[in-house]
Amino acid sequence: MKIFRRLYNWMLSWSESRWSLVALFLFALFEASWFPLPPDILLIALCLGATKKSFRFAAICLAGSVAGAMLGYGIGFFLWQTAAGEYTSVAHFFFDHVFSEQSFRNIGDMYDKYNFWIVYTAGFTPLPFKLFTISAGVFNIDFSMFMIASVVARAMRFFLIAALIWKYGAPIKTFIDKYFNLLASLFTVLLVGFTLLAFYIIGDSGSESEARPAQSRIVVPADRPTLTSAETLQTADRTCDASGL
Repeated sequence: MKIFRRLYNWMLSWSESRWSLVALFLFALFEASWFPLPPDILLIALCLGATKKSFRFAAICLAGSVAGAMLGYGIGFFLWQTAAGEYTSVAHFFFDHVFSEQSFRNIGDMYDKYNFWIVYTAGFTPLPFKLFTISAGVFNIDFSMFMIASVVARAMRFFLIAALIWKYGAPIKTFIDKYFNLLASLFTVLLVGFTLLAFYIIGDSGSESEARPAQSRIVVPADRPTLTSAETLQTADRTCDASGL
């Protein structure tokens, strides 16, 4: 689409600006919450222009992306729903312009099963990272786990690009443009596969993680608590004691 081509060219134009490092940080920050194009575009251009500074550029990109992940999480946690559980105008804006409501709901189901791995996969592969950062806040994913997965995935992505350009220079750009997303996806599949195999070998099939599903503020209404039979009996005993029975 023409609009994405114009955005692409506009991002590249910042590589010639004295504010290029600030632009790189901001593109990485906003891409993790709403901006449609990945910061890799500017990162590659800057690394090609000053190969020896490739890892510095990757670090700036990582810092911006991690900050953006926190911003996305905050949008989901604080701005997505009203006290009554209804979608806010912020949520409707994202559904209309950034991602679909159905995609958002599908992510909730994925979080229940995969937690760390779904954040990692979104951060390293071409999947839209913003969809996962915002959903993590809405579905109340453990923040520490979310940040660890974001840092690991984004660091691997940006520093891999920087390392390739630092090592091979301009000739590697065509390879990155053509094959990086495919290789990132394959690497993620292999990493997850070997991890699951390791769990199987040591006798841990992941049942512990499945026993602690993500606490969704959408799926489980706050006004409908569920008590176990033991808690119900304890509550009844306390009521009887208070009434003198």
